[in-house]
Amino acid sequence: MKINQKQIDSVLALPSEKRYEHFVKIVADWQNVWGLYKDGWALAENDEKIKVFPLWPAKEYAALCAEKEWAGYIPESFSLDDLLNELLPKLKEDGFIPGVFYTPSDQGVTTSVDQLVDALKA
Repeated sequence: MKINQKQIDSVLALPSEKRYEHFVKIVADWQNVWGLYKDGWALAENDEKIKVFPLWPAKEYAALCAEKEWAGYIPESFSLDDLLNELLPKLKEDGFIPGVFYTPSDQGVTTSVDQLVDALKA
């Protein structure tokens, strides 16, 4: 999926809940999801100090967040199937939660693994 700057700007202007809905639709349609990688996946923490695995619906959005503590990380994709059958169960087992659609100025939406699985399957 290739997106232009106008699309990027309009989606980034959405509130985090609308970006979450956009993420679910795009990932379900394109069967692909993105993270940031450099000698391991980019991770974060929420306000409750729970480890978060950030996810994006497109390479361009992930690349925008490869700054500050994630400087030098590069966008890497994996399939929706891998997300549902491998990554999300592993995150749940390890006590991590998914962080959907971070932006350079917003931490996006953190949700439970089960809620994200349900949303993607719906």
